[in-house]
Amino acid sequence: MADNKKKIEEMAENLPETYTLTDEEGNEFEVELLASFEFEGKQYRAITPVDAAPAKKGEDQMIEYDILDVTADENGEELLTSIEDDEEFDKVADFFDDAFFGEVDYDA
Repeated sequence: MADNKKKIEEMAENLPETYTLTDEEGNEFEVELLASFEFEGKQYRAITPVDAAPAKKGEDQMIEYDILDVTADENGEELLTSIEDDEEFDKVADFFDDAFFGEVDYDA
C-alpha cells in the first residue's frame, strides 16, 4: 500500500487544486481535488467540498469526500460522474482510504 500512497501523492502534486462542477440540475459548486488515481484499470478523482468545515484542533481530522469516475464524452472532454454501483464504490473507497489515509511508516 505504501507504493499506492506514493503514486497518489505524486499524481496529486501536478493537478489543479479546485474544480467547478455542475450537477444534473445545472447548479455549480466548487470542490477541492484530493487525488487522482487509477484502480483496476479505471481513472477516479477524490474530491471534497471547498466549503467543508475543517475539524477543530484536537479532534480527529475527518475529511468528507466523494470519489468520482472519470470518463470522456464524445468530444474527448473529461467527465466526472458518480459511481452508481455500491460494490464498486466500496472497493474504490477502501483502496483510496488505505492509500491516502493509511498509517505512514516514517522509518521506511
